[in-house]
Amino acid sequence: MSFSDKNYLVALSYFRKFGPVSLKKLKNYFPSWQNIFSAPEEEIIRSGIEEKIALEFQAARKNIIPERIAEDLARENIKTISLEEDGYPELLKEIFYPPFLLFYKGNLSINGLKALAVVGARKCTYYGQQAVEKIIPPLVAQKILITSGLAIGIDSLAQLETVKAGGRTVAVLGSGIDKQSIYPAQNLLLAEQIIASGGAIISEFPPGTPPLKQNFPQRNRIIAGLAQATLVVEANEKSGSLITARFALEEGREVMAVPGNIFSPASAGPNSLIKSGAKPIFSAVDILESFGFFPEKNPDNATKDLSQFNLDEQKILKKLSCEPLHLDELIRATQLDTKIINSTLTILEIKKAVRNVGGGNYIATL
Repeated sequence: MSFSDKNYLVALSYFRKFGPVSLKKLKNYFPSWQNIFSAPEEEIIRSGIEEKIALEFQAARKNIIPERIAEDLARENIKTISLEEDGYPELLKEIFYPPFLLFYKGNLSINGLKALAVVGARKCTYYGQQAVEKIIPPLVAQKILITSGLAIGIDSLAQLETVKAGGRTVAVLGSGIDKQSIYPAQNLLLAEQIIASGGAIISEFPPGTPPLKQNFPQRNRIIAGLAQATLVVEANEKSGSLITARFALEEGREVMAVPGNIFSPASAGPNSLIKSGAKPIFSAVDILESFGFFPEKNPDNATKDLSQFNLDEQKILKKLSCEPLHLDELIRATQLDTKIINSTLTILEIKKAVRNVGGGNYIATL
């Protein structure tokens, strides 16, 4: 595809009623993307586009100027890659309706990498947060790419943990990727960290596209399409994360889920997926095995090496686990003086061996 013809494909994406299905019809009918801009309305209709949409495009295209769009993208440092170009994500090519064009910032050289989509509830629980913090680092250590949606909750936690562990992640947006359109706006800094750490933010929607509700199911198919498997950490029964899981299933990709409390609405989605045949995930090892890695079993439950800690610190660490324990319970369990236990907990927090999770509750982070 010539540079100028690709410019016309980029410009076509700004007419938002041309989605992957419409673009496929146009591509099959016209010899080039440029021809579409000069084609009469009758030809657009013959290609399979509805008459109403064809009329709207005819009215809109006079205001869609490829040269100006190219300048705007360069100003924002936004790159594009088409389905017909080398470097387009190979796994994404395999889905039923891959995007004809992706807008991206960062490094989208991901072909050949093993990739896992991690999605979940926006209103996640502390349990979901713990699961992400435990699962992601061992995956990053094996250079597994993490894909997600930058959403508040499990999505952004998974991507933040990936960045913190020195890994690469791709964030797929349901809006434009220009600074004014990134959604949610509070994750703009995380988006910048993702790019700086060798990852990318991508979207099939052009700059200036707001986060419309109907964009997110489309976005979810890309999250799943970029990965060999999809992991759902927490999700209620009507969560968009289950849409992502369904797309993965439809494309023959593996679906995994972290089981949870049967009384928690946040665990209803993953538990239902497991009941339907999804692989239950109890640790990163379960995921690594699916990707062909076979590390030693039981890393999370191995006996803690407490030799670097003094006797008071050891007493506390032996009583703490990943389940929050209140300070009063810790005092009763260790029989330590209140002043000693408070000062020792402060030291252990500095050593990053424990964490205060609020309300006077503590967990071990070893």
